[in-house]
Order: sequence, then C-alpha cells, then structure tokens
Amino acid sequence: MIKEVIVVEGRDDVDAIKRAVDAEVIITQGFSLSSNVIKRIRLAQKRKGVIIFTDPDHAGKMIRRRIKKAVPGCKDAYLSQDNASKAGDIGIENASPNAIREALAKAKADHQEADQLFIKDDLVALGLIGGAESKELRDKVGNELGIGYANGKQFLNRLNNYGITREEFISALEKFN
Repeated sequence: MIKEVIVVEGRDDVDAIKRAVDAEVIITQGFSLSSNVIKRIRLAQKRKGVIIFTDPDHAGKMIRRRIKKAVPGCKDAYLSQDNASKAGDIGIENASPNAIREALAKAKADHQEADQLFIKDDLVALGLIGGAESKELRDKVGNELGIGYANGKQFLNRLNNYGITREEFISALEKFN
C-alpha cells in the first residue's frame, strides 16, 4: 500500500493505479483544477503526503505545475511517454501495472534548499546537453532516476531539486553508456 495520496488527471488513470497498487487517489478532472480539488490536495498533503502522477504530455506538465504552486511539498512520479502510450494516446491509463509501481517507487520530493551539486558543464561533459543523442540519453537517465524526461535546463534543475546524489546519477548514466 502507498501511504501518500496519488493525484491523477482522470477516472481511467484511477483504474490503472488501482490495478497496480492499493492507494487513495484524487482526480483533478483535467486542467480545470477546481478550488475544492485544491483543498482536498492540501488536506491530503498535510495529513498523508501527496504524489503528483500526471500524464507525460504538455497538459500533464501544466497541471503538475499548478498543483505544485498551490500545494508545496508534493512528491513527483513520472512515466516515460513510451510507458504511457498506446495507439497514439499518451496517459497514465495506458501504462502497465509494473511501470506504474516502478514510477511510484521512484517518486521524489523537491528539497526546500536545493543543493547545486550539478552544473551545466557536468551535463555537457557527460553528453546530456549539446550532443546528437542528448535528448534520448536524458530521457533514459531521467526515467531511471525517477525524475522523468526534461530539456537540459529542467533536467539540471531536477537533479539538484530532488537531491539526486552523484552516485545515483553516475549509476543511472552507466546503464546507458
């Protein structure tokens, strides 16, 4: 059983979560995010903690951003688009129970005081920024670390904000080099 409350976008996402884990789930009903839903998320965060688990698409990123702004301290769980795609449709509802369990197990919380352990030059030197294969490598390493896909600047911010250690980072990177 997952102790935190999981926040997803729709009813089909709830069904997919329930097939994978035993957890309490809040539905955002898409981008609208009513004040009642925000109140429920705030209460859940205060009492049990929250994992935001939105679709790996633009709308999912926007919903995640709005929740994080309104309810600080939530954890983030990410699925790759590959794990969340079926017949051209991208969403949590398309993921296998195994992929969902793995993403939830890797959920990370922002650190209030983010250490600047990584700098842009690190990512350039290791091929995560500026190379022909950088995007694919960031996608693979981000999914391995549980921080999801991001462009170079966002990837750097997530490494630092989620408290990823150098050891975790190198271990993940070595799986793909």
